[in-house]
Amino acid sequence: MHVMVQGITGKEGSRATKEMLDYGTQITCGVTPGKGGQEVEGKPVFNTVKEAVEFDNKIEATVCFVPPLFLYAAAKEALDAGIKLIVIISENVPVQDSAKLVEDAREKGVTLLGPASVGIIKVGEMKLGSIGSEERMYTKGNVAIVSKSGGMCGETALLLSQNKIGQSICVGIGGDQILGTSFTDMFEVLEKDKDTKVIVMYGEIGGRYEEEVAKMIKAGKVTKPVVAFISGQFAEKVGREVAMGHAGAILEKGSGSAAEKKKVLKESGALIAHYHDEIPNLVKKLI
Repeated sequence: MHVMVQGITGKEGSRATKEMLDYGTQITCGVTPGKGGQEVEGKPVFNTVKEAVEFDNKIEATVCFVPPLFLYAAAKEALDAGIKLIVIISENVPVQDSAKLVEDAREKGVTLLGPASVGIIKVGEMKLGSIGSEERMYTKGNVAIVSKSGGMCGETALLLSQNKIGQSICVGIGGDQILGTSFTDMFEVLEKDKDTKVIVMYGEIGGRYEEEVAKMIKAGKVTKPVVAFISGQFAEKVGREVAMGHAGAILEKGSGSAAEKKKVLKESGALIAHYHDEIPNLVKKLI
């Protein structure tokens, strides 16, 4: 897969570009308006996506390290250029911009990961984003991880690796209220992935994403075994004055609680980890 990086000349963009190249990702160029003609890690930089696609018409994916207020315009450029996978690392993207992007992506049949995603890693092969790539953290195997929390995506992989359990694909879908790719979207992909035998889901309070997964499992659309963990239980115990770090972690009256999510997931057949360190033993039961 040929990949470009938008915002490649920035601090985070250039750092992540080196890490992605070192991991084997086929980055062919980058885009930063006003920086055309420069190079980052030996890759040419262009002013526009149009110029980048003219340079390499095989680009299939872009990773966006663009300031939040400019993110919509940058991602729209990629959409209009026919890029089929857009990974948005940028945080604090205005909600109205996220909503428009998700709608635009769906109309064009484009996969949009994020905003506020750490990216995706196909362990041992390639990665898109700043998801990390340390060998002690990610080890090749057949357990997929899908997480709203970017940091806990890596922590969960490390926990599994320490227990001699390897991973196939790890994805941070992002913690915003409006996301381009939900848990159910990823479960559809992982259900078809031949390298994945078990799916670990790291959810959190707020929203309905996890309940939708339970419906999928009950309907037989997910046949692979699932281990689920729901974070944020402490926030429910101490009251609403304690805020979670993600915009999506907002409790609505009568819905979105950890207890409710665990209940419906358990009823669907998923194994529930009440504490994060219970995940490896539950996975071992399944493999």
